[in-house]
Amino acid sequence: MKTPTKVIRTDKWQLNPTPDQKLLFGETVKVYRHACRFLVGIIYTHWSELGSLTADQLTPAVECLMHQTAKRPNIKYPQFNKAFYKFPSYYRRAAIAFAAGQVSSYVTRYNEWQSGTRKRRDTKPPKLNANTGCYPALYKGQCYKLHGFDQVEIKVFNGLDWVWTTVQITGLRERHQVASNKMMSPSLIFNERYCHLSVPFNCKPEKRKPEANVTAVDLGINTTASLSVVTHSGTVIHREFIHPGRDIDRRDVRLKSVSMRASKTMGKGGRLHKGFCSKTYQKCQRINNQISHIVSKRIVQVAEKFNSEAIVFENLRGWKPKGGRKRSNLRQRFHGWLKAKIRDFTEMKWAELGGKVVEVVAAYTSKLAYDGTGIVRRDSKNYALATFSSGKQFNADLNGAYNIGARGILQLTRRNGSEGRSSKSSGRSPRSWACLCDLWARGSSKLA
Repeated sequence: MKTPTKVIRTDKWQLNPTPDQKLLFGETVKVYRHACRFLVGIIYTHWSELGSLTADQLTPAVECLMHQTAKRPNIKYPQFNKAFYKFPSYYRRAAIAFAAGQVSSYVTRYNEWQSGTRKRRDTKPPKLNANTGCYPALYKGQCYKLHGFDQVEIKVFNGLDWVWTTVQITGLRERHQVASNKMMSPSLIFNERYCHLSVPFNCKPEKRKPEANVTAVDLGINTTASLSVVTHSGTVIHREFIHPGRDIDRRDVRLKSVSMRASKTMGKGGRLHKGFCSKTYQKCQRINNQISHIVSKRIVQVAEKFNSEAIVFENLRGWKPKGGRKRSNLRQRFHGWLKAKIRDFTEMKWAELGGKVVEVVAAYTSKLAYDGTGIVRRDSKNYALATFSSGKQFNADLNGAYNIGARGILQLTRRNGSEGRSSKSSGRSPRSWACLCDLWARGSSKLA
């Protein structure tokens, strides 16, 4: 029996420390990173003996090398206890686990490089990075104590000793309120810009009893997402357009400013320096994430409202645009198309609720009329408008969403793996090019 994949999601709990507590947090992160660097050297030196051990066996094996106790007075590296006096045991074990992961990753990547598995022939070998920007993991009862969800008590280093300090929690999400979610060990994230707890949850969604419908999504250039909820009988019970135009305009204005600044910098010739407009690109990346979260959140809300069996997308992996001249507005719109990010964010949100995402063949979803009248004709002035052979005019993206929903239902309900095979003997179009009318025909044949 296939083991279900764990659904791990992380919440950010905002903290409001005092100036003195900020100094304590900074000192705690500093000494924890110093300990991790120390342990990376020890573990890498003895990796030939430690590499074959399991995670449960590795931690005590490393402690035998560097942690002195009454029963273990003679150790190989007594410097650790001298450099990190009274270092808490659970902080030490968290640092060992992190350092072992760093060494394991390095050894794996180096072996791949040595065997010739490289992106380029002249690729340089990987380096063991012991100076990583890690943050301390907190174990319940030993490193942190929750007082409701308003305050948290954290064990910190004051420069001489390890003490407890209580800090206010000012921002929460809702995952801690779900009874089936199991809270795991958080991490203390502290730097010049942030101070919060990164709290992972093992989400175990309840078994769903969905209705006989799917939520189909057509991701487009003109409209970010076109939604339709289609039942197994071919009835469309909901349709909707999602297009956060304000955020898209904010992003496009910033991207346009890059070309203007580039022309002023280079003139008629020359090259741009490394990192040119990097801050602008980072801002646009964050806007893209915001757009994707807005769209995916609304898609999941619609699917949850109608208790859909699945969310259906087109399979657009490996798709590359053919239209648009170089440096044209159309090229930029294709480049900023968030088809993969929206799909991934939707799948993550929907999996947390126990739902599944289905992908169907993308060919001819918008070209074929949903009523079975054949290939549609696009308006040259308004490409979002499609004209059927019967003369009927309809939104092309919505027409595609109808057909995507039909293909998703046929894929969920088919009895054999026939979706994707062509019907060459009958001369008809491939079965994967199904339209909404195929659900109508299937329903009428069942009634007959």
